[in-house]
Amino acid sequence: MAFLSANLEFNIIMAKQFRIAPSILSANFAKLGQEITDVITSGTDIVHFDVMDNHYVPNLTIGPLVCEAIRPVTDAIIDVHLMVKPVDRIIPDFAKAGANIITFHPEASEHIDRSLSLVRDHGCKSGLVFNPATPLSYLDYVMDKVDMILLMSVNPGFGGQKFIPGTLDKLKEARARIDAYTEKTGREIWLEVDGGVNAANIAEIARAGADTFVAGSAIFGAGKDTDPNRYDSIVGALRAELAKV
Repeated sequence: MAFLSANLEFNIIMAKQFRIAPSILSANFAKLGQEITDVITSGTDIVHFDVMDNHYVPNLTIGPLVCEAIRPVTDAIIDVHLMVKPVDRIIPDFAKAGANIITFHPEASEHIDRSLSLVRDHGCKSGLVFNPATPLSYLDYVMDKVDMILLMSVNPGFGGQKFIPGTLDKLKEARARIDAYTEKTGREIWLEVDGGVNAANIAEIARAGADTFVAGSAIFGAGKDTDPNRYDSIVGALRAELAKV
C-alpha cells in the first residue's frame, strides 16, 4: 500500500515548484525509521537513498534490504541514487524493494538506453546522474526515457563536502535542455542537485535551474537527536530561502 501511495504521490508532487530531498546517508542509522518519519514531518518531500559499492565510488553504504525495510515507514517518494557499476543487475532489486525513482551514472552502464528502459520496465521513474566532470551530451539520445537529471555538485563518495561553484553553469545548461524538451513534447523532467546544498546557497542553486535539492548533513546535522522537532528550523530555513527565488 505504501509503495502504491508513493507512486501516486510522485504524480501529485510533480506540480510543486521545489522539492527537498534529505539524504539518509547522513541520518542516524540506529534510528533510521524514526529519522525518516521526523524529517518528512518537518516538511521535506523525498527520501534520497545513496547506494555506493566501493567500486564505482570509494565508499560502501546500503542496499535493497534497507530500502525494503524503510518502505513501510513512509509514503514519501524514495529516490534511489545508484553509485554502482554495473547497474543492471541491481535495478530490479531496488524496484522490488519499493523505490519510486532510480538514477544511475552513465559511465556505469554499457548501454544507457537499455538501463533506463530496465528501470521503467520495473515500474520506476528513471534518471541519469552527472559527476562534476561528466558532460551532459550523454542526454542527447535518451531524453525520452529520462524523468530526472541529477547533477552532482561534489565528487561522489562521501557526505559533508563543499558545493562546487562550477555546477551553477552546468545547472543552467541542463535547465535549457529540459525547457527545450518540455516545450517540444510537453513532458516534464526534474532537475536535481546533490552535494553541499544548504540554506546559504540553495536560493542561488534554484535560480540556476534546479527544482529538487538533496541535503544530507545540512539537515540531519541539525539539533539534538532526542528532539522530534529538531529538523523544523533547518527545513524552514531552506523553504524560506527558496521562497525568495
